[in-house]
Amino acid sequence: MSRETCYRCFWPKALCWCPSIEPMETRTRFVFLMHPKEFKREKASTGRLTHLCLRTSEIHMGVGFDEHEAVQALIHDPRNYPVLLYPGETARNLSNGDLRADELGGRTLVVFLLDATWACARKMLRLSPSLQRLPRIMFTPSAPSRYVIKQQPQDGCLSTLEATHELLGALERSGLDRYPLPEQLLALFARMQDFQIKCARDPSRAGYRRQPYSEPGERTALHGRSGTRRSRFFRTGEPDSAQPTPSNSISNTSVESGGIAPG
Repeated sequence: MSRETCYRCFWPKALCWCPSIEPMETRTRFVFLMHPKEFKREKASTGRLTHLCLRTSEIHMGVGFDEHEAVQALIHDPRNYPVLLYPGETARNLSNGDLRADELGGRTLVVFLLDATWACARKMLRLSPSLQRLPRIMFTPSAPSRYVIKQQPQDGCLSTLEATHELLGALERSGLDRYPLPEQLLALFARMQDFQIKCARDPSRAGYRRQPYSEPGERTALHGRSGTRRSRFFRTGEPDSAQPTPSNSISNTSVESGGIAPG
């Protein structure tokens, strides 16, 4: 018999995270665009946990979002100032104060984050010209990724949860928002990973891991054709396409100096 599931955090009810989470009030509206693979299959989704920590946030599942009514309504609402968290030559670095409060003109800052693997996020962006046209923002990470149970494709890549933590800090320093509980996201991230590692070390479980997880800083960088393609993508921040598109946490994705990673 399958275990009863909490349909907010999507963990078994016996392990539900919800009672320990205090939703934070923010002026910024966070919109997590989650790839179907991440939405349906990834239990350790940091995007979903991040959403539960932010009262003014929402999740939308899909691959292309040009026909998504809720997403398009947010983009075209004149009361909103929509931006995409995604690196690139035109991305405005919030760590450098590149976006000021007076530029919003009283509008609500709406940040779209792609929550997917790097490859899936690139596809999501390629299939969504309306997202490509949004102004891009990024940040300079204050620390390497803390992800132990997954390897990031490149230095500077962060999980969706870590990217949101960094973004909230940058927004607060820029006077664009408040970050009321800066310890909560990272503490939740650590607890989630500690539980996964504990399960992986249990010989009685089917997923018993005979080799311990290495520390992120000790891992060998990815090489070969796949690693080369990743490097090219993160340098330019553009989707892999021959079409020139206007210059996005990528979240479960990975964003060099600005964004995202698996989970």
